[in-house]
Amino acid sequence: MARNSQVSPAITAVGFAGLLVVLLPVLALLSRVPWSDLGSQLTSDSALSAIRVSVITSLLAAGISLLLGVPLAWYLARGPQSITRWLRPIVISPLVMPPTVAGLALLTLMGRNGLLGRIIYENTGWAMPFTMAAVVFAGVFVGLPFLVLVVEAVFRQQPIELEEAAQTLGANPSKVFWRISLPLAKGGVVSGVVLAWARALGEFGATLTFAGSLPGVTRTLPMEVYVAMEVEPASAYAISSMLILIAITVVFLLRSNLIRAFNGR
Repeated sequence: MARNSQVSPAITAVGFAGLLVVLLPVLALLSRVPWSDLGSQLTSDSALSAIRVSVITSLLAAGISLLLGVPLAWYLARGPQSITRWLRPIVISPLVMPPTVAGLALLTLMGRNGLLGRIIYENTGWAMPFTMAAVVFAGVFVGLPFLVLVVEAVFRQQPIELEEAAQTLGANPSKVFWRISLPLAKGGVVSGVVLAWARALGEFGATLTFAGSLPGVTRTLPMEVYVAMEVEPASAYAISSMLILIAITVVFLLRSNLIRAFNGR
């Protein structure tokens, strides 16, 4: 059936009600932004410090997600289904995990008394929690599933005949991946990296639990919004408007790639 087929008025009305649930809170927030004073609010010392921390940590998290996520997506797409069917739900579980639970999980792994953190601390005297590294780790934890989800979908849509033909001609699995599969998936990889970056940039709950909110060290933009709501609401609205603009821009720019990734077109 054509995409422009007629939709019943009742379904349209309910659909637009759903749209308003998403749209009205955003419009309400934007109506409180001090637009005439936006520049000074975004260039205050505290805002610039949070921007610096957020940019550094989110880019590092996106880079690590790229290095780890693409091979993982490839394995989930081409590995034995008897294994991947159990691994996939685990990999994407952070998408629906409560943020504070995610932060607690990271803390029990890398804290001073954590599963791995205790070994690191006893041998080096260094602990990850409440450091910038903790912000990066939290960003990877919440951003990696987005990259894997998109890139795996792209890998699955690739004609496997090309890979089989290359192997028939003598190419080993690594060469097939680097020379054929990965170049064909570059659009999906870019989309996945940007989504992972945006998710890391907007993370709050897991970061607060695992890394705290130390100014200039672990206080990211979402945490700056939380703090500013108590002492300077105008700054909170200004920073929120910037984060909303980034979110909308990312989704708008990636919409075609994401549709192709999940629809196979």
